[in-house]
Amino acid sequence: MPIYTKGGDKGSTSLYDGQRVSKDSLQVDVYGTFDELNANVSLADKFCQNPENVKLLRWVEYHMFFLQGELASQHATTFQANSRLITAEDVQFLEQAIDDKTAQLPKIDQFILPGSSTAGAQLHVCRTVCRRAERLLVAFMKDHPVRPELERYVNRLSDFFYIIARSEDDEQRLQTIVAQVSKRYLEAVREGDQ
Repeated sequence: MPIYTKGGDKGSTSLYDGQRVSKDSLQVDVYGTFDELNANVSLADKFCQNPENVKLLRWVEYHMFFLQGELASQHATTFQANSRLITAEDVQFLEQAIDDKTAQLPKIDQFILPGSSTAGAQLHVCRTVCRRAERLLVAFMKDHPVRPELERYVNRLSDFFYIIARSEDDEQRLQTIVAQVSKRYLEAVREGDQ
Protein backbone atom coordinates (compact mmCIF):
# COMPACT_ATOMS: atom_id res chain seq x y z
CA MET A 1 0.00 0.00 0.00
CA PRO A 2 1.52 3.37 -0.98
CA ILE A 3 2.16 6.02 1.69
CA TYR A 4 0.75 8.75 -0.54
CA THR A 5 -2.99 9.43 -0.64
CA LYS A 6 -3.09 12.21 -3.26
CA GLY A 7 -5.53 13.96 -0.92
CA GLY A 8 -3.17 16.86 -0.45
CA ASP A 9 -2.43 17.48 -4.13
CA LYS A 10 -4.54 20.64 -4.08
CA GLY A 11 -2.98 22.21 -0.98
CA SER A 12 -5.18 20.83 1.79
CA THR A 13 -4.64 18.20 4.46
CA SER A 14 -6.79 16.24 6.90
CA LEU A 15 -6.85 16.93 10.60
CA TYR A 16 -7.13 14.09 13.13
CA ASP A 17 -10.94 14.17 12.98
CA GLY A 18 -10.97 14.09 9.17
CA GLN A 19 -11.74 17.77 8.62
CA ARG A 20 -9.72 19.21 5.73
CA VAL A 21 -7.81 22.47 6.11
CA SER A 22 -5.30 24.37 4.03
CA LYS A 23 -1.72 23.20 4.46
CA ASP A 24 -0.68 26.77 5.22
CA SER A 25 -3.16 27.14 8.09
CA LEU A 26 -1.77 28.19 11.45
CA GLN A 27 -3.01 24.95 12.98
CA VAL A 28 -0.97 22.86 10.54
CA ASP A 29 2.02 25.16 11.07
CA VAL A 30 1.80 24.64 14.84
CA TYR A 31 1.64 20.84 14.90
CA GLY A 32 4.05 20.66 11.95
CA THR A 33 6.62 22.67 13.90
CA PHE A 34 6.26 20.30 16.84
CA ASP A 35 6.82 17.45 14.36
CA GLU A 36 10.02 19.21 13.26
CA LEU A 37 10.98 19.52 16.91
CA ASN A 38 10.42 15.81 17.52
CA ALA A 39 12.68 14.88 14.59
CA ASN A 40 15.37 17.10 16.14
CA VAL A 41 14.87 15.48 19.55
CA SER A 42 15.33 12.07 17.94
CA LEU A 43 18.63 13.26 16.44
CA ALA A 44 19.72 14.71 19.79
CA ASP A 45 19.19 11.46 21.66
CA LYS A 46 21.58 9.69 19.25
CA PHE A 47 24.37 12.10 20.27
CA CYS A 48 23.80 11.92 24.03
CA GLN A 49 26.45 10.31 26.21
CA ASN A 50 24.37 10.10 29.38
CA PRO A 51 21.92 7.13 29.28
CA GLU A 52 19.56 8.90 31.68
CA ASN A 53 19.30 11.83 29.25
CA VAL A 54 18.56 9.45 26.38
CA LYS A 55 15.75 7.92 28.45
CA LEU A 56 14.30 11.36 29.26
CA LEU A 57 14.45 12.47 25.63
CA ARG A 58 12.72 9.31 24.44
CA TRP A 59 9.97 9.96 27.00
CA VAL A 60 9.53 13.41 25.44
CA GLU A 61 9.54 11.97 21.91
CA TYR A 62 6.74 9.58 22.83
CA HIS A 63 4.70 12.32 24.52
CA MET A 64 5.16 14.57 21.50
CA PHE A 65 2.67 12.34 19.67
CA PHE A 66 0.02 13.21 22.27
CA LEU A 67 0.85 16.91 21.90
CA GLN A 68 0.73 16.85 18.11
CA GLY A 69 -2.39 14.72 18.01
CA GLU A 70 -4.30 17.11 20.22
CA LEU A 71 -3.15 20.12 18.21
CA ALA A 72 -4.18 18.35 14.99
CA SER A 73 -7.75 17.97 16.30
CA GLN A 74 -10.57 20.46 16.32
CA HIS A 75 -11.41 19.48 19.91
CA ALA A 76 -9.25 17.79 22.55
CA THR A 77 -12.12 15.42 23.42
CA THR A 78 -12.08 14.03 19.86
CA PHE A 79 -8.44 13.07 20.22
CA GLN A 80 -8.84 11.89 23.81
CA ALA A 81 -11.40 9.31 22.73
CA ASN A 82 -8.64 7.38 20.94
CA SER A 83 -5.46 8.44 22.73
CA ARG A 84 -4.35 10.30 25.82
CA LEU A 85 -3.77 13.95 26.53
CA ILE A 86 -0.82 15.76 28.06
CA THR A 87 -1.60 16.05 31.78
CA ALA A 88 -0.54 18.09 34.79
CA GLU A 89 1.50 15.02 35.82
CA ASP A 90 3.46 15.30 32.56
CA VAL A 91 4.22 18.94 33.37
CA GLN A 92 5.36 17.87 36.85
CA PHE A 93 7.56 15.15 35.33
CA LEU A 94 9.37 17.76 33.23
CA GLU A 95 9.71 20.10 36.21
CA GLN A 96 11.18 17.30 38.35
CA ALA A 97 13.64 16.36 35.60
CA ILE A 98 14.69 20.01 35.26
CA ASP A 99 15.11 20.39 39.04
CA ASP A 100 17.08 17.13 39.36
CA LYS A 101 19.45 17.99 36.53
CA THR A 102 19.90 21.57 37.75
CA ALA A 103 20.93 20.30 41.18
CA GLN A 104 23.60 18.06 39.60
CA LEU A 105 25.19 20.80 37.48
CA PRO A 106 27.66 23.55 38.37
CA LYS A 107 25.96 26.90 38.98
CA ILE A 108 26.27 29.47 36.20
CA ASP A 109 25.71 33.23 36.37
CA GLN A 110 26.13 34.22 32.75
CA PHE A 111 24.83 33.41 29.30
CA ILE A 112 26.39 30.34 27.73
CA LEU A 113 27.20 29.51 24.12
CA PRO A 114 24.67 27.05 22.67
CA GLY A 115 26.43 23.75 23.22
CA SER A 116 30.05 22.76 23.72
CA SER A 117 29.27 19.13 22.83
CA THR A 118 27.51 17.78 19.75
CA ALA A 119 24.58 16.62 21.88
CA GLY A 120 24.45 19.97 23.69
CA ALA A 121 24.45 21.89 20.41
CA GLN A 122 21.67 19.72 18.98
CA LEU A 123 19.63 20.11 22.16
CA HIS A 124 19.91 23.88 21.82
CA VAL A 125 18.48 23.46 18.31
CA CYS A 126 15.61 21.61 20.00
CA ARG A 127 15.23 24.45 22.50
CA THR A 128 15.00 27.10 19.76
CA VAL A 129 12.61 25.08 17.57
CA CYS A 130 10.49 24.54 20.69
CA ARG A 131 10.39 28.30 21.34
CA ARG A 132 9.31 28.91 17.73
CA ALA A 133 6.59 26.26 18.07
CA GLU A 134 5.48 27.90 21.31
CA ARG A 135 5.21 31.30 19.61
CA LEU A 136 3.04 29.73 16.91
CA LEU A 137 0.93 28.04 19.60
CA VAL A 138 0.36 31.38 21.34
CA ALA A 139 -0.79 32.90 18.05
CA PHE A 140 -3.06 29.90 17.43
CA MET A 141 -4.55 30.22 20.92
CA LYS A 142 -5.93 33.69 20.12
CA ASP A 143 -8.74 32.05 18.14
CA HIS A 144 -8.66 28.45 19.37
CA PRO A 145 -8.96 27.19 22.94
CA VAL A 146 -5.99 25.15 24.16
CA ARG A 147 -5.97 23.38 27.50
CA PRO A 148 -3.78 25.08 30.15
CA GLU A 149 -1.89 21.82 30.77
CA LEU A 150 -0.79 21.74 27.16
CA GLU A 151 0.36 25.36 27.27
CA ARG A 152 2.34 24.77 30.49
CA TYR A 153 3.89 21.60 29.12
CA VAL A 154 5.16 23.42 26.02
CA ASN A 155 6.57 26.22 28.14
CA ARG A 156 8.48 23.76 30.36
CA LEU A 157 9.73 21.82 27.35
CA SER A 158 12.18 24.48 26.16
CA ASP A 159 13.60 24.78 29.69
CA PHE A 160 13.97 21.01 29.72
CA PHE A 161 16.00 21.03 26.50
CA TYR A 162 18.20 23.79 27.90
CA ILE A 163 19.06 21.85 31.06
CA ILE A 164 19.61 18.56 29.20
CA ALA A 165 21.95 20.44 26.84
CA ARG A 166 23.90 21.69 29.86
CA SER A 167 23.95 18.17 31.27
CA GLU A 168 25.42 16.76 28.06
CA ASP A 169 28.01 19.55 27.89
CA ASP A 170 29.01 18.77 31.46
CA GLU A 171 29.20 15.05 30.65
CA GLN A 172 31.62 15.80 27.82
CA ARG A 173 33.65 18.10 30.08
CA LEU A 174 34.00 15.33 32.67
CA GLN A 175 34.92 12.74 30.04
CA THR A 176 37.58 15.11 28.67
CA ILE A 177 39.06 15.59 32.16
CA VAL A 178 39.13 11.83 32.77
CA ALA A 179 40.80 11.24 29.39
CA GLN A 180 43.42 13.93 30.08
CA VAL A 181 44.18 12.60 33.56
CA SER A 182 44.43 9.03 32.22
CA LYS A 183 46.75 10.16 29.44
CA ARG A 184 49.03 12.02 31.87
CA TYR A 185 49.05 9.06 34.23
CA LEU A 186 50.05 6.65 31.46
CA GLU A 187 52.75 9.06 30.28
CA ALA A 188 54.12 9.29 33.85
CA VAL A 189 54.09 5.47 34.18
CA ARG A 190 55.97 5.09 30.88
CA GLU A 191 58.55 7.69 31.93
CA GLY A 192 58.98 5.92 35.28
CA ASP A 193 59.64 2.61 33.54
CA GLN A 194 62.49 4.08 31.51
